Amino acid sequence: MPLHLIKLCVGCDSISDLEEWIEENRAHHRRLGRDYEQTHTTRMVPKRMEELLDSGSLYWVIRGQVACRQRLLDIRPFTDSDGIGRCRLVLETKIVPVEPRPYRPFQGWRYLAVKEAPRDIDSRAGDLATMPEDMRRELAELGLL
Repeated sequence: MPLHLIKLCVGCDSISDLEEWIEENRAHHRRLGRDYEQTHTTRMVPKRMEELLDSGSLYWVIRGQVACRQRLLDIRPFTDSDGIGRCRLVLETKIVPVEPRPYRPFQGWRYLAVKEAPRDIDSRAGDLATMPEDMRRELAELGLL
């Protein structure tokens, strides 16, 4: 059964900020002639890797709300140059918006059970899928979503 991670997306104010950051990194790698693989480095290595890699995603909290997710492709533990254990979360570059949900600040990452994860916003979501992100965010803050 899959399991997810949830993490604060520090420095991003919107899903489009995150998408722009990914594209900037991709362009930088292209300029250097390197293949691009989106990774996020974290201090703690998840102990439940098998469950996470069974269709799990990393859900991003942006400005106090769960806003989107990226599918986890791999988890690669490593030791940095200071001898500290860390890991790289390898992510699919596609960003999937989810139904906005308030989430309090926290450090690091947390496990997120499938039953607790917000649903994707896709073409079946009707007006919600075409609604601007700021409007979705505001309606969620007002408890109308």
